Amino acid sequence: MSKKQLLAIIVWSATLAATGAIADVTHAPLDAANRGVAAQRDAEEAAIHRLLEQFRTIKIPLSEAVAIAEHLHDGSRTADVSFEISGPSVYRVRTVKNERIWENVIDANTGSITEKEISSSLRELDREDLGNIVAMKSVKQELSDAVRIAEKAAEGSALAGGLTKQDGKLNFVVVIANGDHLKEVMLEPPRVGRQGANRH
Repeated sequence: MSKKQLLAIIVWSATLAATGAIADVTHAPLDAANRGVAAQRDAEEAAIHRLLEQFRTIKIPLSEAVAIAEHLHDGSRTADVSFEISGPSVYRVRTVKNERIWENVIDANTGSITEKEISSSLRELDREDLGNIVAMKSVKQELSDAVRIAEKAAEGSALAGGLTKQDGKLNFVVVIANGDHLKEVMLEPPRVGRQGANRH
């Protein structure tokens, strides 16, 4: 999953959180510009609702999909993972080891691989993705650890996660489904060679 896909889910989360403040003013007349914004917001809410509805019916949790993908290439680490509903519910998982990156699509109900694996060299990635993956080498924590911590903190189930650099800081971002809402959890991972790393 690219950072852009993860951020799209996070934007949905922010939109959903903001709707409570807007709900009280829906009786006011809307001009054309406001109708466009309202229509976009309604479409995003409907997409989130559909995503969460489908997510609640699956049998394989995200952590198991990560384990399945990492088992395909011994010693690989998960760079990012996302839940998708374009057709049957699946997880798209990217794992990395040495100079290779693999993308696998895993059925969210059976755990089986549903598409041909895509394998590429790190040199083929764009600069931002490459920077995030190279940064993984400086991180002790695995994405699966971050997912477990985020699920406990947000009291829900993870549907996406990855490592991202923001304002020069490296963080795990995990998107959690909690009831009818999406929550974004950011965790600063302990770095290799650092003692007493920050715990959030």
